[in-house]
Amino acid sequence: MSNPIVSFDEQAVKDELRDLVRKTIEETINAMLDEEADQLVGAGPYERTDERAAYRAGHYERGFTTTSGQVTLRMPKLKGMRFATAVVERYKRRETSVEEAIIEMYLAGVSTRRIEDVSEILWGAGVSAGTVSNLNEKAFKAVEEWRCRPLAREYPYVYVDGIYLKRSWGGSYENVAVMVAIGVNEDGYREVIGCAEGFTESSECWRDFLSWLKSRGLRGVRMVVGDKAAGMVGSIAEVFPEVRYQRCTVHFYRNVLAKVPKSKRPQAAAMLKAIHAMESREAASAKAEAVASGLESMKLKEAAKVVREGFAETLTYCEMPREHWRRIRTNNAIERLNREIRRRTRVVGTFPDGKSALMLVAARLKYVADSEWGSRRYLDVSLLKEQSC
Repeated sequence: MSNPIVSFDEQAVKDELRDLVRKTIEETINAMLDEEADQLVGAGPYERTDERAAYRAGHYERGFTTTSGQVTLRMPKLKGMRFATAVVERYKRRETSVEEAIIEMYLAGVSTRRIEDVSEILWGAGVSAGTVSNLNEKAFKAVEEWRCRPLAREYPYVYVDGIYLKRSWGGSYENVAVMVAIGVNEDGYREVIGCAEGFTESSECWRDFLSWLKSRGLRGVRMVVGDKAAGMVGSIAEVFPEVRYQRCTVHFYRNVLAKVPKSKRPQAAAMLKAIHAMESREAASAKAEAVASGLESMKLKEAAKVVREGFAETLTYCEMPREHWRRIRTNNAIERLNREIRRRTRVVGTFPDGKSALMLVAARLKYVADSEWGSRRYLDVSLLKEQSC
């Protein structure tokens, strides 16, 4: 006798389980609301007591969207006082997780119509275009407040960089630069201290960006780390004349290797890394001269020229505590954030304007800054104080 074939409708089972969870959530929240109302009134329904502060007056229904779907809440009505619930915030119709997901979809470039469709599929209740617009305004306001917040602490190390995104302008497409700054505060933790739109990475844009950081309270800066962007170095010296500049060694290597044939790049890269493996600035400078001579002997005169003209800017880190060297001679701290931004913005393609690009970048930076990234100590900044003594 053959074994019977057992089959089932997987989707039907999933729907049944989901409905069961939704009903359980609905019953639980409504029970909590009734208990909360009894506590506020000081008595149960129809109970006579001297401690009674108000009277129950039935219920009214309202919808509430949870991550398990739409539920119906039976909100208690009271005579003699307003029912203020801690279980469900007054007039709030969605769980925070749902609201944040809708905001993130919008900031990620998902269309309003698509958000309506996705919310219907995921949570069993669609959202109107007006709701998406309201949440969008709420998100923009929160991000803008965070982006422009006062900088009340000292930041000995600051990393700066620019990331290019595409925007539409007058029927054509052009690049827009979003400038980003990360600071290591006096306790050694990283913070995103600034991001702003710049038409290009010109001297004027860098000067405006750095001046904006200064106007918000940026102080205590000892060194700024960045690549050799046009206008950056001069702007740093103009806005923060006493601050040292550290050219990112990784970008320096790229600039040199761009002058080297592909077949010789592994050898040239090893030579360059040896410069920054030295134990002192003097030894590193001597090594850089030796590397330049070696490149010349390999008939790589252009690469040797880049080394001689730029190596001194890559050795500023040697003036700081040795324990900091590995993390302050490159822009890796900010490059990782830039990769995350590019990953998130790639799905958008072209932004309608610079503000949209800036808001998405700022929102993503805020999200990362509020995560584990900003809660891990990056450097022991107390070593700077010991060095000053």
